Amino acid sequence: MDLNDLLSTRDAYGETLVKLGRSNPDIVVLDADLSASTRTLLFAQEFPDRFFNCGVAEANMVGTAAGLAASGKIPFASSFAIFETGRAWEQIRQSVCYPRMNVKLVASHGGLTVGEDGGSHISIEDIALMRILPHMTVIVPADAYETARAVEFAASFPGPVFIRLSREKFPVCFTDSCAFQIGKAPRLCEGDDLTIISAGLMVSRSLEASEILRKEGVGARVVNCSTIKPLDEEEILAAARQTGVIVTAEEHSIIGGLGSAVAEFLMEREPVPLVRIGIRDCFGISGRPAQLLERFGLTTEAIVQAARDILLRKKSFPKVASKT
Repeated sequence: MDLNDLLSTRDAYGETLVKLGRSNPDIVVLDADLSASTRTLLFAQEFPDRFFNCGVAEANMVGTAAGLAASGKIPFASSFAIFETGRAWEQIRQSVCYPRMNVKLVASHGGLTVGEDGGSHISIEDIALMRILPHMTVIVPADAYETARAVEFAASFPGPVFIRLSREKFPVCFTDSCAFQIGKAPRLCEGDDLTIISAGLMVSRSLEASEILRKEGVGARVVNCSTIKPLDEEEILAAARQTGVIVTAEEHSIIGGLGSAVAEFLMEREPVPLVRIGIRDCFGISGRPAQLLERFGLTTEAIVQAARDILLRKKSFPKVASKT
C-alpha cells in the first residue's frame, strides 16, 4: 500500500475488460459515445466485433445490453455516472433489475472529482439510484487494484451489477494481489475507540485520518465498505458493538448512499452515535477536484475532526458498547 501512488480506476477497468475478453468470448461491451473517457476504447480496439457504440442514447444502450444478456452474452455497459444512472434509470429498473438480467453497468466520472465538467456532470446521486433497485449489486472500489478484482467478480456473478469509477486517479490502498469478495468489508486498520467506514476515494483519506488519530492516542478502526449493497452487516454490527461510534465517509450525497445504508441498518440492530461525511443536500459545482473536495468537506482533516467530535458524544451516550 502506497497512498502517494496514484492510479486510475477507469484505466484499470479498461485494461481488465481486455484481459477478460481474451479468455471469455461471451463478454461484450457497450458504450454511449464516451469510450475514450470510460476506457472501453481499449476493448473496442482489440475486439471490434464485440463492441457496440450506441451513441448518445443511454436508455437504448441499457435495453440493448439486456437483450444481449437474454441471448447468453455478458454485457458491460458504460457511460458517465450521471448519464448511465439518470437517463437510463427506468430501463435499468424494467429491463435489467426486474427480470434480473446479467448486465454489468460500469459508470465512470462519479462524484465531485469530475471537477471542471461542472454541476450538470457531477453525479452525487448515482449510488442511491442504484441501491434502491431490487437485485442490484452496488460496488464502489477504493482504488485501481480493487477495481480490477471487482470487474473480474462482476463477469462471473450471475445478475445485475453496478460499479462506480472515477475520472481522477486515486491513491493506491492495496496491491495487485488484493482479494475482493461481494458483501465483505475488510478491516484495514484495527482500533477500539471508533470506526471509520468508507468507500471509493474516501478510503485512502480514512487511512490517513486513522494514522493522525493514532498519534493522538485514538484507535480508529478503518473498514473498506466497497460493497454498498449488499452490506457486510456482520462487520458493521461488530464495529458498532466493539467501538461504540461510527463515522462514514463517501464521495456522494449523505442521502441514500453509504452513510444512509449504515445508519438504516444500525438503527434497527445497534443504534450508536454516527456522523456521515459526504455532500449535504446540494449540487456540485465546477472546479478543480482537489478544491471541490476541500470545499465540500471530503478531506482527511474533516474525518479527523468528525472523529474527535463523535468521541465526545460517545462519553455521554447512555449505552455502554460491549467489547465482544
